[in-house]
Amino acid sequence: MAKKVSEADFLRLLEQHDVAEVARQLGISDRAVRKRRQRIRERGNVAAVQAAAKPEAKATDPEVRALRAQLRAITSEKLDADYVRRKIIGLAKAPIDTPDWLVQRRAQAGDLGVPTLFASDWHWAEKVDPRQIGGVNEYDLAIAHRRARKMIERTIHLLRNCMAGASYPGIVFALGGDMVSGDIHEELQATNEMEIMPTVLDLVGVLQWCIQQLADEFGRVFVPCVSGNHGRNTKKIRAKGRNHTSFDWLMYGILAKLFEADPRVTFLIPEGSDASWRVYGMRYRLSHGDQFRGGDGMIGALGPIIRGDHKKRSRDGQIGEGYDVLMIGHFHQLIQLQRLIVNGSLKGYDEYAYANNFGFERARQALWITHPEHGITFSMPVNVDDAPKLAADEAAAGWVSWRDCA
Repeated sequence: MAKKVSEADFLRLLEQHDVAEVARQLGISDRAVRKRRQRIRERGNVAAVQAAAKPEAKATDPEVRALRAQLRAITSEKLDADYVRRKIIGLAKAPIDTPDWLVQRRAQAGDLGVPTLFASDWHWAEKVDPRQIGGVNEYDLAIAHRRARKMIERTIHLLRNCMAGASYPGIVFALGGDMVSGDIHEELQATNEMEIMPTVLDLVGVLQWCIQQLADEFGRVFVPCVSGNHGRNTKKIRAKGRNHTSFDWLMYGILAKLFEADPRVTFLIPEGSDASWRVYGMRYRLSHGDQFRGGDGMIGALGPIIRGDHKKRSRDGQIGEGYDVLMIGHFHQLIQLQRLIVNGSLKGYDEYAYANNFGFERARQALWITHPEHGITFSMPVNVDDAPKLAADEAAAGWVSWRDCA
């Protein structure tokens, strides 16, 4: 016959015995024990645990120490990522399955494949002073808003007007981290245009608009997301719990909640630092890129990127998680190779790049199309800044020109 006990006694039994022994003593099944334990954890019944630890008990009492350990365990489990999504943000679940419109199929007439727009390194709320970099770039919140709009408008123009008659089953809108400037350096704390909390709220609204426009234009949007290093609220980037100390991750969760009722939009928000999915048969791996370090004045960022890609492929190949194309941001340089895509930035050239004599790079984001049979075909940068002004003689030249050396 089943024996009824209080929650405090129930937790005390679990602390002293395994599930099978608790079930035997209470005269119930193992499953019933696990279900009751889970209900207590989900409810966070801290009061029951605290009540079991009598105030008059000595701190050295083993029973008190055990109950306090149980309290800490319940509290830590209650505040995990799944609890934040379900209870605080309000998501019913975290979608992780690749949408069925990305699976392998034969190309039809006019079908160019699935476009991918790679958005990363927006550094929202950072200010770039043109007077400190020779006037080649300027960045603030007003400019950031205009550039985000240009990115969407020019993406639609490139895919619709420059690819006349093309059809697409949907679009991948990858978010690669460093979406906010953050407060990780003293100079950013002193010069950012807004504090981090209003920055997050402002950017959530902009990203919501971007996703809405893409959904309205292309019908379906798949949004894989990873966190960067600038959005963290810790002094150093963490390997453990990296996402749970990142404002990037928080924004992704809020966006997923905003689009939870929209069947056109699917989010992939992994717990780790990388996201993986397939577009037809092409295996993509998204990572921010801050784990790749090194380089020199001659080869620049390409050296550590290639080495990092090689190490990551070797690691993933050992566990059966290989990929075909690695996508990273972080370096603010648009590089599109056969097996590697490095994104530019919305911010563009800044004081750090100027002071370190890095090559000039326009503010731009990567865009490409994955064909069902031919893989990546069309690659086209989406320039979001103003086009550089040409000299008078260059502007007056024909569609092609050369110098006459005769």
